[in-house]
Amino acid sequence: MLSILQTAQPYLTNPLVLLAGFIAASFLMIWRLHAIEGKGFEGTLLGTLIMPYCSGFANLVFVYVMAQGSDNGRLVIENSLVNNVTNLTLILGLASLFFAAAPAAAKSSKTPDKAAKKKAVTPKASKGQSDYYRLYRLDLLLTLVAMFLFTGALWALAKDGALDFYDGLVLVALFLFWQVLHVFEVLKNNVRKNQTIHWSIVIDLILIGLCAYLVYLSVDYLVKWVETADNRYISAANLGWFSGVIMVVPNAFLALYYARTGRHDIVVSSQVGDGHICIPMCIGLFALAENIAVPGFFQWGVWIILAAGVLHFLSIAIWGKLPRLVGAVLLGGYGLFLYKGLGA
Repeated sequence: MLSILQTAQPYLTNPLVLLAGFIAASFLMIWRLHAIEGKGFEGTLLGTLIMPYCSGFANLVFVYVMAQGSDNGRLVIENSLVNNVTNLTLILGLASLFFAAAPAAAKSSKTPDKAAKKKAVTPKASKGQSDYYRLYRLDLLLTLVAMFLFTGALWALAKDGALDFYDGLVLVALFLFWQVLHVFEVLKNNVRKNQTIHWSIVIDLILIGLCAYLVYLSVDYLVKWVETADNRYISAANLGWFSGVIMVVPNAFLALYYARTGRHDIVVSSQVGDGHICIPMCIGLFALAENIAVPGFFQWGVWIILAAGVLHFLSIAIWGKLPRLVGAVLLGGYGLFLYKGLGA
């Protein structure tokens, strides 16, 4: 057995194999997350409380791996900014362009005549659907308000050009408080609906844990490969950017899948929630272990995140979705971020 493992090791540590393993493990986690939705976690709560830990787990692993070395704070900042900006501009921009992302309650397989007939026969259902729309918008708007709070707090704490232990403590505390609020929201919803969290969720969480370990191994080996790679574009100097883009790939497929099925509540909340893992959680955790020197393009990254958040907030508040025109503007913002960041 030992000889077999030694023979297979060069293949298992091949960067393409590692990348494929990372994506496969991430998709397995997303598959089980989809099953969890019917077991006590629904809609925006699923996208805010559960999915970010899986789609953002690789970012947490990246922080752990970087904390094993020294002077890696810049790479963690780059990873987090690239992750957040890509989620809010590129991924949500593409989702709105290709699928004209609409609220979850808007999807229907009925023809207009049948839908109108059903509406006339069951006015109570129509009122329930209207209430769902309002709750959907309020949930997403609250998630975006939290993003403004987290990003604004990071910007204020980083004004002196560095993040120290106490700055990290503030950032982590903000994130944990936000998660506790959502735990109580899940419990309140289950009380309102007179339901409990199904016991089989334990099995799903175990499978998610195994996938998370595979993600950890993949990220660990990929980081080591990048640090030793002799390549113009893939090198230790660009590790923050490279890792930030790669770690968004599973999240991108997650967003496009739910956009195609009309679950815009999960599309937006999962992308914004994944951003919460990076800002403030990942940056805060690293700052607890080591001071971070803020890179030069940090300001541009924060401004683009806040500007994209304003577009999302206004679009959802006014239309309840992201129009295609807004998607095009978001893609332009991503291009600006690449120009300012890679040119720095």
